Amino acid sequence: MQTTEVGQNSEIKQVIGSLCMMNNRFMNFMLDDNKKAAQVFLRVILGDDKIKVRNVRIQSFIQNIYGHSSQLDILAQDSKGRYFNVEVQRSDEGAPARRARFYSSILDTHFLQPGKLYEELPDTYVIFITENDVLHDNLPLYNIRRRIDENAKCFEDGSRIIYVNSQRRDNTALGKLMQDLYCTEPKNLHYHEFAERMEFLKYSKEGEEKMTDVIEEYAARKAEALAKEAAKEAARKAEKEAAKKAEEKEQANRIELAQGLLADGMSIEFTVRHSKLTEAEVRELASKLSA
Repeated sequence: MQTTEVGQNSEIKQVIGSLCMMNNRFMNFMLDDNKKAAQVFLRVILGDDKIKVRNVRIQSFIQNIYGHSSQLDILAQDSKGRYFNVEVQRSDEGAPARRARFYSSILDTHFLQPGKLYEELPDTYVIFITENDVLHDNLPLYNIRRRIDENAKCFEDGSRIIYVNSQRRDNTALGKLMQDLYCTEPKNLHYHEFAERMEFLKYSKEGEEKMTDVIEEYAARKAEALAKEAAKEAARKAEKEAAKKAEEKEQANRIELAQGLLADGMSIEFTVRHSKLTEAEVRELASKLSA
């Protein structure tokens, strides 16, 4: 029992050690109530070193009584009252354009209080950090704003959508930020605001306890993977067994045909050609018939 527990603890530490910020849940822990780290994110992505984050929270649930509700990964507000929703998406299917549009709209409906003027609607930014270049133009960053088709001027309604291509990991400030997203060791991070938090989460007892649900999620995924593998193995075994039975039946049919041909006086060569048995098998059958 003790050996099993030691093994499990070692495995848990390996799991925690392998986590990086492109893991959605780990990113949440890295930025939860961590204004300094969230500030680095927003300053680098928006190219504005004057952004001052007032508050940041994770897994913010926004209820929509008339339709689809949403749970935002990271929601931050700066000193100017602007709201920033940051979503980490490893799957291309998780970052469609219409999802970004919906998130932008749900922020609007949530933050314009009854009785307020439309002019009081805060500026909002929906930021998708994607593992792949989902917009396929090989750009490190895609700033998306409404514009007037006839004169190409921006239509300044205060909403912006940004896609960040994490595959572009060069030596620019944004590239280094993307490098940090895939980094698993605090000492290798470019931004110390991330290093301090990662050090706490990965190498302190309190941090490990804080990530209990990440570990539970890993355990659930592992159990699911093991169950799938067991099902695949059972299917492979059943398929192999079925193939074996089919081959045995086919062989029995070949033998029955060969016996009939030999009984009718057909030659060894003729019987081999038509029964698909080997010459040795046919000769053995012939010797038994003549015995």
